[in-house]
Amino acid sequence: MLYIDNIPVFGEHEANTLEQARVCAQTADHFALMADGHLGYGVPIGGVIATENRISPTAVGFDIACGNKAVRLDMTGPELRANIHRIMDDIAGTLSFGVGRKNRENNSDAPFVTDEHEGWLTEAAKPLRHKANAQLGTIGSGNHYVDLFTDEQDRVWIGVHFGSRGLGHGMATWFLKAAGAKDGMMVDPVYFDVASDLGAQYIAAMQLGGVYAYAGRDWVCARVARLLGAAVEEEVHNHHNFAWLEEHDGRKLWVCRKGATPAFPGQRGFVGGTMGEQSVILEGVAPDLGTAKGRATAEAQAASLCSTVHGAGRVMGRKQAAGVFDRKTGAMKREGLVKAEMMSDWIERSNVVLRGGGLDESPHCYKRLPEVLAAQGDTIRTLHTLTPVGVAMAGANEFDPYKD
Repeated sequence: MLYIDNIPVFGEHEANTLEQARVCAQTADHFALMADGHLGYGVPIGGVIATENRISPTAVGFDIACGNKAVRLDMTGPELRANIHRIMDDIAGTLSFGVGRKNRENNSDAPFVTDEHEGWLTEAAKPLRHKANAQLGTIGSGNHYVDLFTDEQDRVWIGVHFGSRGLGHGMATWFLKAAGAKDGMMVDPVYFDVASDLGAQYIAAMQLGGVYAYAGRDWVCARVARLLGAAVEEEVHNHHNFAWLEEHDGRKLWVCRKGATPAFPGQRGFVGGTMGEQSVILEGVAPDLGTAKGRATAEAQAASLCSTVHGAGRVMGRKQAAGVFDRKTGAMKREGLVKAEMMSDWIERSNVVLRGGGLDESPHCYKRLPEVLAAQGDTIRTLHTLTPVGVAMAGANEFDPYKD
């Protein structure tokens, strides 16, 4: 960890990401940047913003409560690999990937588990109940996925990454407009006073999005386990686009983590790599304050507000990677840096069975996860290393405004 203009920064970042971090730090009580950081809308992905009496819808982002869930099954690697092509066909054919999708098996508009949540009383959420019920358990597109892994003991895990879908995007859009947010990347984050009416409404709506996202990820993991004929034996579940009221150094702060995972000592998290590389189950470390190393770890944890990465982190924009396609003419306006054969070669070498996925999600577009984790220092430790066997994502031509 380094301090750049008094900002705790983990890992190496492009100049525009650091400039965005500087802008955010000017209005926050505390700001830190995780090692998977890259440019985001108003706040960099990997940014941790804390304020005492304010909350920022910019810092939570459009995909409220986007997060990761991993579950370990009572299934072995040989069982999975023996039928992996059929299994991935079943997953791709059963689950709903892509923009605006409804859950094929759960679209009767029956109220889901948050029916009585106070968030439904907010102006932002009221018109979105029908959409939320129809989309519960859909995955979306972009970097959202359903993966099958094996760990170091050749046990099978399911890993998923997605958020609150159209519900979260609609609520975020409403509140950003209400706050007078400017459109674009390099804009100042906006805030609500938590004691104001809009602040209270935002907190309630955000927490509704959190319960909804948890319910969606729970549904998908349970459905995939059923497809595999296996039982869940262990689970790890976290948001990484969310705000929590926490105490740090004797102060109560609203901590907004945008593409950052909470990692208090003993708290576990699932952090995904790319479609062709390993992911991890990690845990926040309890440092030994009797040693110099432990004190340095405690300092880094305090600086990050007990946060860590949520993934590998992009090094290439989507249009830069895949190019710009003209839908009217059917031709490429601008060629991308990643070619189909490049991605295919990587996936083939990794022995991964892929369903869906575009060039903008190729491993070439991302940092290497081991390097990103190493940059977080001794604040975390890896409990399990997960090797991908099957990856399911939306198709290459899907555009999804709900992705983080």
